[in-house]
Amino acid sequence: MSRIRLLLRKDMRILGRSPVLVAALIVYPLVFAALVGAVVRYAGDRPTIAFVDLDRLPEELTVGGQTFNVAEVLDQVNENAELVPMDPEEADRKLANGEVNAEIIVPRGFASRLRGMVESPQLELKTARGGVATRVEQQTQALVYELNQRLQEAYIDANLQYVRLIVEGGTGTFLGDEFDVVGLQRAGELLTEIEQTTKDPEIAARAQELTNFVRQAQLALGASDESLRATANPITLEVDTQAGRSWLLSAQLQAYALALTLAFICVLLAAAAIASERDENVIGRLARGLVGLTSLVVVKVVLAALVAVVLGLVIALVFGVLATVTDVTGGEPWSRLPLLALGLVIAGAAFGAFGVLVGVVAREARTAVLVAFLVALPLVFLGLLPEGTVQVAHVISKAFPFSHAVDFFQSSLYDNDPWSTLAREAAWLVGLTAAFGAAARLGMRRLLA
Repeated sequence: MSRIRLLLRKDMRILGRSPVLVAALIVYPLVFAALVGAVVRYAGDRPTIAFVDLDRLPEELTVGGQTFNVAEVLDQVNENAELVPMDPEEADRKLANGEVNAEIIVPRGFASRLRGMVESPQLELKTARGGVATRVEQQTQALVYELNQRLQEAYIDANLQYVRLIVEGGTGTFLGDEFDVVGLQRAGELLTEIEQTTKDPEIAARAQELTNFVRQAQLALGASDESLRATANPITLEVDTQAGRSWLLSAQLQAYALALTLAFICVLLAAAAIASERDENVIGRLARGLVGLTSLVVVKVVLAALVAVVLGLVIALVFGVLATVTDVTGGEPWSRLPLLALGLVIAGAAFGAFGVLVGVVAREARTAVLVAFLVALPLVFLGLLPEGTVQVAHVISKAFPFSHAVDFFQSSLYDNDPWSTLAREAAWLVGLTAAFGAAARLGMRRLLA
């Protein structure tokens, strides 16, 4: 055990001789985490959608007596998606080669159906297979919802005009045809006049019944304004944009910052540390009795775990101080630090074991660092893909500690009941550590050659 401790101390001293490198390895993942957090947060918010107008919508469209500027309406709903006008052939081509995420088609006759208010006009949406198709569909549904919200008032006002016409009477139009309506008010007056002037009791009784019906209809239709608007908007949404924390202090970004830092530093450090033993001609002497090959693998994994704990706690403290200074409730990690420290140890060991395996395969220290970076980077990106986008990528990402570390850190910091998630992700990380460590031990003979 003392020999292992001495070897670990030697590695720590070597690491301390390169403060610039250590600082770069710390700053780079943090900057990378901020960029990744921004991309993950905003990448799916504004998909690019081809807008194919087969109906040649006019500049202004009158619906229910209200005139809409089509271009202005589309600009207002562009907060959900970026609409790019295209002809059908160009839109199909760009959707096929992936330049746009989807294609919205306005069919012929759309405007006339919209004006007529007899049947609902339909838009056609085309998306690519799989990938982000579900997200694009959701964004397009939000876009259509925004359009419907803007047209809804016009439809309600138009329908209320017909209601007022029934109540008050007058001249109306429907599908271009004019018609005259007596109206309930005038009908009530006529019925009252008939009831008072007729000498036939039967006719007077029927007139009285119709008069009662007209009065009831007037009362019901008199409340149609509020009821129609209420049924059109049964639930209203009150938005408070100042309730949550800034995304820079979000749980997701903090988890990304921790996992990314460990993914790069621990993998690169462990790979370089194990390969450098061969470059310095030390591994042969160690293997002859000073330290066994298994112990050498364990030392490098422990080194990565120790570095992970130190750097991870520093990052967590920085986020906690920022949350305290900016008065963000729930952003301070103080009560969860023991859970976080446990996760840092387990995740650091898993990344370290993977780094040792890479170093064993690469053999030379400079090659090991390059290979470790080239291997870790795409695996990290696979872990950033939303679950369900690319199934193969999701399966591969589960064989790398990054996604498990993210879930562990996020749950340990912010979940009210984190225990099931922590147990599951800890089991994954421990299993990956054992698997990578065993594979690295099997390949250690390569370093002796």
